[in-house]
Amino acid sequence: MKETTKEQRTRARMMPGAITLSGFLGKDKRTLNAIISADEQELEKLGKTAEELADRMFYFTDASFSTYDGTITVDEYYIVETEVTRGKLPCPYAHGGIFRKAITKLTNTKNNTSVTWSFLNIHLIKDHHFFEGKGSTFRLEPAKLVETLY
Repeated sequence: MKETTKEQRTRARMMPGAITLSGFLGKDKRTLNAIISADEQELEKLGKTAEELADRMFYFTDASFSTYDGTITVDEYYIVETEVTRGKLPCPYAHGGIFRKAITKLTNTKNNTSVTWSFLNIHLIKDHHFFEGKGSTFRLEPAKLVETLY
C-alpha cells in the first residue's frame, strides 16, 4: 500500500538528522503502516497490547526518575536506572508532543534480560504503536520487551 502524503512527511521527520542523529527507521525500508502492523501482530501473539507495554514502561521510568543514587530496585526483580539529560525531543508524528530527554534501562533479574528506552519511545508505543524500524538505535523488539517487563 502506498504511503499517504502525511505518512511521507512523518517518514521524512524519522530520517537521520531530522529529529535525532540516527533517526527512527534504521535500515527498515517498509512503510510505517507495515512496520506497525507487523509489531501489532507480534503483540497479539504475545497476548499484550502496545498500551499495556507503554504503561508498564512508564511505571518503571516514573519509579526511578528521581532517584539520586542512580539505580533503584522495583518490585523485587527489576533494577531500573533513568538518566536525564538536557533537552527535549518532538514526536515525529508532528502532533505537538514534546518529550524530555531521559533514558531508562531496566534489567529483569529473574531472567537476566535488559532493555533501554526513552520517554519518546513510551509515547511512540502508546499513542502510535510504533516500536521503531529494524536496525534503529532505539528499536524495541516486542518479544524482548514483554520478556523483560513481565
